[in-house]
Amino acid sequence: MMDCKQALTEAKGDPEQAEILLRKKGISVAAKKSSRVTSEGSVASYIHAGGKIGVLVEVNCESDFVARTDDFKELVHDVAMHIAASDPRYVRKEDVTPEAYAREKDIFLAQAVASGKPQHIAEKMVTGKMEKFYEEVCLLEQPFIKDQTISVGQLVATKIGKLGENIAVRRFARFKVGEASMTVAFTTQKPDEGGDAAAPVTK
Repeated sequence: MMDCKQALTEAKGDPEQAEILLRKKGISVAAKKSSRVTSEGSVASYIHAGGKIGVLVEVNCESDFVARTDDFKELVHDVAMHIAASDPRYVRKEDVTPEAYAREKDIFLAQAVASGKPQHIAEKMVTGKMEKFYEEVCLLEQPFIKDQTISVGQLVATKIGKLGENIAVRRFARFKVGEASMTVAFTTQKPDEGGDAAAPVTK
């Protein structure tokens, strides 16, 4: 309540501006908590399109108490539903393999040069296209399907601000009837340490 009151005061009584301030505060709080260990959490499933698409997702938090809250359960459900609808290939930008990054960058650069752009302009264009690539294939970069004004990463950050604990999407698997392969994406980087991220696996 105090946060809401303070945000309204800062926004001079404008509810929409106050909501933006609260979201920003949530993201700020999330950055401060990102180094804390997440060893609790929940695994959830989501079935979509009359049983044609299924998702399993693991989302971690710091305590079993938070894992049992309605807010955390809602987040896990929303993330699973988003994965079913948007079919990401990776959890985070850092999980994109060097090979996949190089392949996409080469394609975008070739397209830009073929369109007649000078090399230095083409390289700037590629930077923008790579950000778009991340937005298309990385879960935390994708616009959230229920609110396109925020990314899934911002959704998680907002919950971190509200619940007061670090939260991390650890891994997910997505299955679709009739497709020979499935997407399995996970990250091995722990919130309390650096390290290399794991690549997604398609089986």
